[in-house]
Amino acid sequence: MDTKVKTDIDQLRINGERLWDSLMELAKIGATPKGGVCRLTLTDLDKQGRDLVTRWAREAGMSVTIDKIGNGFMRRPGRNNSLPPIMTGSHIDTQPTGGKFDGNYGVLAGIEVVRTLNDHSIETEAPIEVAFWTNEEGSRFVPVMMGSGVFAKAFTLEHAYAATDTEGKTVKDELERIGYIGDQEPGDHPIGAYFETHIEQGPVLEDNQKTIGVVSGVLGIRWYNCTVTGMEAHAGPTPMALRKDALQVAAHLMQEVVACAHRHPPHGRGTVGMVHVHPNSRNVIPGQVKFSIDLRNATDAECESMDQDIRAVATKLSTKTGLPIEIEMVSNYPAQVFHPDCVDAVGRAAAKLGYSHMPVVSGAGHDAVYMARLASAGMVFIPCKDGISHNEIESAEPEHITAGCNVLLHAMLERAGT
Repeated sequence: MDTKVKTDIDQLRINGERLWDSLMELAKIGATPKGGVCRLTLTDLDKQGRDLVTRWAREAGMSVTIDKIGNGFMRRPGRNNSLPPIMTGSHIDTQPTGGKFDGNYGVLAGIEVVRTLNDHSIETEAPIEVAFWTNEEGSRFVPVMMGSGVFAKAFTLEHAYAATDTEGKTVKDELERIGYIGDQEPGDHPIGAYFETHIEQGPVLEDNQKTIGVVSGVLGIRWYNCTVTGMEAHAGPTPMALRKDALQVAAHLMQEVVACAHRHPPHGRGTVGMVHVHPNSRNVIPGQVKFSIDLRNATDAECESMDQDIRAVATKLSTKTGLPIEIEMVSNYPAQVFHPDCVDAVGRAAAKLGYSHMPVVSGAGHDAVYMARLASAGMVFIPCKDGISHNEIESAEPEHITAGCNVLLHAMLERAGT
């Protein structure tokens, strides 16, 4: 490559206004009165969104392939099409009270990368692909991240097909109904590297006044059900010293969940989100309390350390109070560390472009988690206002939308070759 081409590539920037307009156009499909989007997976609105995105891809000269779980792959050829494609993508399904940017940004940023390469007649060595994954949100069907999970063989196509919504409709039937059940076997599709651009969905970047988050990985998640068993008794006649109050013991342990996270910095997370008190009566001492525990950290070793920590605290508390405490793990999502090559490519792109940036971890799951099992992968985060997502007021600044896509462009070019 000669010096002039290198200089031209270094100066390359996406069309931020065009990307923003595309995001706003897609957001009209399923728009809500409060300014958000409700476009649940495999609904008629999802079909409309898929149709629009694939039309834009074809207009940009891309071929479109749909696999049997409805994942879409939009390809721009390279000079050497025997090379596995450098892929980017995300999802276009939303939560019932979702926003305009979660997932959608990652797909449309990929299309904007291709449009920019077309504008400047730049050919890459390897093909470029943009993917949209089926049912990332999991709001209509479970499991979450369904399309990428099937693609990565985390669970079977048959398991996904059999999932039903609240009306008893199956994934397979709904895919067929909207015309997005393709012929390609999920996973029979090579990937050279994978990048995903996303709003942070948290407040860290905004709090640190940084434009780009260089994502090193995704937190591991362990979910538990905890049961504390005491004895119901009358709230009046029973002296405090003679009570077996399950709620007071549970409340102590709930505080320890938060303390456990603080004991495992900097990425420890501890949350109690669901509580059921029995018999839940104003003048009865609670006899049983069931509650959820959500523990997260950046490595599986740290997750295991938090597991041992909270179990040891529970054992000690049970011995002290005489009340049985049962902790049952119900889900375990391993931590995912992204490949240094892709993480470094994102960091180099942000530095080259002059954007303020910092290393971050993702506390939420993304399709990139499953892609990282198959190929080197990385993510680009941008701030969202007040860290709010999965909400109709979800918002991102146009200049941040542009910055994240510029970083994606240069990270992908580094891997695809020009």
